[in-house]
Amino acid sequence: MTAQASLEERADALEQKMSDELDVLLSKSALFNMADGVLGASGMGFDLTTKAGKYFLMTDDPRLPKMPDRPTLLDFFKYRSKGTNHLLQSANLALKSGMPEKTVLACLLHDVANAIFIKSDHGYWGAQLIEPYVDEEVSWAIRAHQAVRFFPDESVGYKYPEMYVKHFGKEYVPDQYIQDAYKAARNHKWYMTARMITVHDLYAFDPNVVVTFEPFIDIIGRHFRQPAEGLGNDNSPVAHFWRTIRRPTKYL
Repeated sequence: MTAQASLEERADALEQKMSDELDVLLSKSALFNMADGVLGASGMGFDLTTKAGKYFLMTDDPRLPKMPDRPTLLDFFKYRSKGTNHLLQSANLALKSGMPEKTVLACLLHDVANAIFIKSDHGYWGAQLIEPYVDEEVSWAIRAHQAVRFFPDESVGYKYPEMYVKHFGKEYVPDQYIQDAYKAARNHKWYMTARMITVHDLYAFDPNVVVTFEPFIDIIGRHFRQPAEGLGNDNSPVAHFWRTIRRPTKYL
């Protein structure tokens, strides 16, 4: 491939290489490609199966760990996540601080979207992912922390994170919808639950400290309504989110 090949051409070539190594055809969604600066879905076409002698992927992606037929929340953390140490350390700090169990669960799940789904607006996505399965206070707090974290609160010793200055620059100002969401949250009855997420959100967590899910299994059992059919199989309003995370490259 020449040095002048476009980003889209390089992406197509990599995609073709991956498909060639498997016995199925892989496609990528428009959202997947936008992360690489490319518009539109790729690896699609009515004649591809004829040309390649393969079918499009409609089941599990063989490159990803196999999930149980009735996956639980912990299964998604085990088989579809990376970077859970931050969540575990935040929840562990909340547990050691004597926070209520619902607050501990909120800390454990506050960045669930980061871990298994998408980073942009992760507080909103994370809240929506778990909304049918937790107390309303928990999902509300996770949604609100998306905005609350950008604003200090001296009453609980929360300062604007230095990490944000490093990541976004001193002149960064949150988008207007974030400012509006903060103002609304500030006067809400569950404001302090959201604030406690930010207080226990370790922006400089120690990567050498390892915390397991073991201390939180009972808390999850008491406060997360795990569907017997498995997440993604329960026909909840967000079941399709969980199915997509389970099978992110399914053709349709």
